[in-house]
Amino acid sequence: MTFLAIDIGNTRLKWAQYASPQPGATLLDQGAVFLETIDSLADREWSALPAPGSMLGCVVAGEGVKRRVEEQLELWDLEPRWVVSTAHACGVTSSYDHPNRLGVDRWVALIAARHRVLAQGRARPALVVMVGTAVTVDALDAGGRFLGGLILPGFGLMLRALEMGTAGLKAPTGDAVAFPTNTSDALMSGGADAIAGAVERMHRKLSLHSGQAPALFMTGGAAVKLAPITELAFETVDTLIFEGLLQLQSHRLAL
Repeated sequence: MTFLAIDIGNTRLKWAQYASPQPGATLLDQGAVFLETIDSLADREWSALPAPGSMLGCVVAGEGVKRRVEEQLELWDLEPRWVVSTAHACGVTSSYDHPNRLGVDRWVALIAARHRVLAQGRARPALVVMVGTAVTVDALDAGGRFLGGLILPGFGLMLRALEMGTAGLKAPTGDAVAFPTNTSDALMSGGADAIAGAVERMHRKLSLHSGQAPALFMTGGAAVKLAPITELAFETVDTLIFEGLLQLQSHRLAL
């Protein structure tokens, strides 16, 4: 029975269909659409998919968007199920003051990162960086406890804020370079260095706290913009959210 994983962010909906609801299952198909176009999923992107046996999703875009996606899921005889952040799941424990208020995409990514670390052979801390509309930098200790994390604006939000709050600065088409010599490169480099600096500072804090360097995982639609400028060793995992959803679904089936 195939499994449909759905990740609804602030800008796009990403989906993936797997051969079974198990970690490591074969990826059969995947895609992404902007939220403005989700009302045509059943007629277009999902119309040729075999009916999934189950689905699990995470959504940060709000109840209205979730309801629109559930209408598209009526294409199949399928019960929509959505992740809710909790105090503990799949070997990860949350230190958030109010665990249910943690962004569900962050929670799912932390679960995936924990199991990626364990699959590499030994428990160690991990830093999970998601680069999208917003950027999150979340710390996980070697025992699987989420210690806390940062939220900061993504590239687009930073640049739009500068454009709105200054005279003459327009959103650039520049590049991130070491020593910018034009305004477009200066704006792009400033945003990139701000995000990279937050990642590097959290990496240093987690290393000091844990006594060992953490694994660093990057994901998100804009992660490619950050990857070339960080000085840290990292692994880009485009499917991190989907991997977390597979872990949660398989755990549910095992109960």
